[in-house]
Amino acid sequence: MNKRIMANTALLLTALIWGVSFVAQKAGMEHVGPFSFNCVRSFLGGISLLPVIYISKFLKEDNRTEKLKHFQHAILAKAGFLCGLALFTAMSIQQYAMIKATAGKAGFISSLYIVYVPLISIFFGQKLSKNVTASVVLALVGLYLLCFKGGLSGFDFYDLLLLIGAFFYGVHILVVNHFARHIDAVKISCVQFFTVGILSFPLMLCFDKITIQGFVDCRIPLLYAGILTCGVAYTLQIFGQKYTKPVIASLILCMESIFAVAGGAIILGETMTAREILGCIFMISAVIISQTTRKVDRCINNK
Repeated sequence: MNKRIMANTALLLTALIWGVSFVAQKAGMEHVGPFSFNCVRSFLGGISLLPVIYISKFLKEDNRTEKLKHFQHAILAKAGFLCGLALFTAMSIQQYAMIKATAGKAGFISSLYIVYVPLISIFFGQKLSKNVTASVVLALVGLYLLCFKGGLSGFDFYDLLLLIGAFFYGVHILVVNHFARHIDAVKISCVQFFTVGILSFPLMLCFDKITIQGFVDCRIPLLYAGILTCGVAYTLQIFGQKYTKPVIASLILCMESIFAVAGGAIILGETMTAREILGCIFMISAVIISQTTRKVDRCINNK
């Protein structure tokens, strides 16, 4: 099978797993605190990848020199830490917001990381194109319809947290894009999750109420979020971004918002008002326009 087709399939599976993970995250908040949830699921994700790394060592001959191994290990440590730091920030903010936010709404607001990516790129010398400007306007309209409560209350605090978390997911996407083509996807995914787990541990001790029964009751959401969301999906993401253009990867990954709404409705029985549904339509339109129009423009310019 063509590597690009495999990569796109991997990204679609990533979007599906990520979307349903919002259901697991919401369910987990009934039993444990946000930092406890992230700490355990990150360590589970990292541990689940260790056998894969160990087995892969025996499947191909290693002819690297000791100097090259040392250099690659140093790059892996740097990449894993930076990816882990960005992911820790995004996951912590998002998970705390899941105390009150619904799975469906969290999925749509979090998908705005795709709009954030070109916005963040401005600080690295890239110009803001017309389609990105239009997508930002659409996203703001969608956010207003989805989150604004009216009166003096304005945006819900937890909606604002999700918006901030989406920004750091955008940062994570850019960091992954920087390293993905040069480092083994499984190894960098493993290191980043151990980084998230280590950074979450002191916050868990300081801010969460920890009970053994809480973790026992939360075992299903933790196993899903740890092994599937962390161990499998994020590894598939890094693999997919290695062989697929960033525009296509972003467009496929934004499908997680749709899977989040479907999962919240089917599993948790969540519902949305007509106003919130309209807001979701504006936001998904913003995500698609921010990616597809840019691709069309590039094709026209290349003729």
